[in-house]
Amino acid sequence: MKYSKLTFFGLALFLAVILPVIAPGQAKQKQNGPLEVVETKYVCMINNMRFAKEQIPVVVSGKTYFGCCEMCKMALKNKPSNRVAVDPVSGKQVDKAKAVIGADSSDKVYYFESLENLKKYNKKG
Repeated sequence: MKYSKLTFFGLALFLAVILPVIAPGQAKQKQNGPLEVVETKYVCMINNMRFAKEQIPVVVSGKTYFGCCEMCKMALKNKPSNRVAVDPVSGKQVDKAKAVIGADSSDKVYYFESLENLKKYNKKG
């Protein structure tokens, strides 16, 4: 098959302009205002979102994680990688059960190894 330059241009335009609009979770998003410290019990640690009500506690190896539903509960129990995150300031892996958690105005949460790192993150944002 032969493809014209116009076909490739159309594909490039789609990838650059349209795809981020229809798949916003795949594109890097800007922080929505300063992060607010949030208690772990209000966070679904699978969806990485803050909720108004307390989430379902999931105890694994003596540590308590939280999920919003039975599916998230099972995902936390069965997959260790779901119980960790990367601190956006230090780049270090942190245990979600022990992390300082900050939520932005859209309720997306970020995990930090310390309150100091959350404050640094807010200053650069």
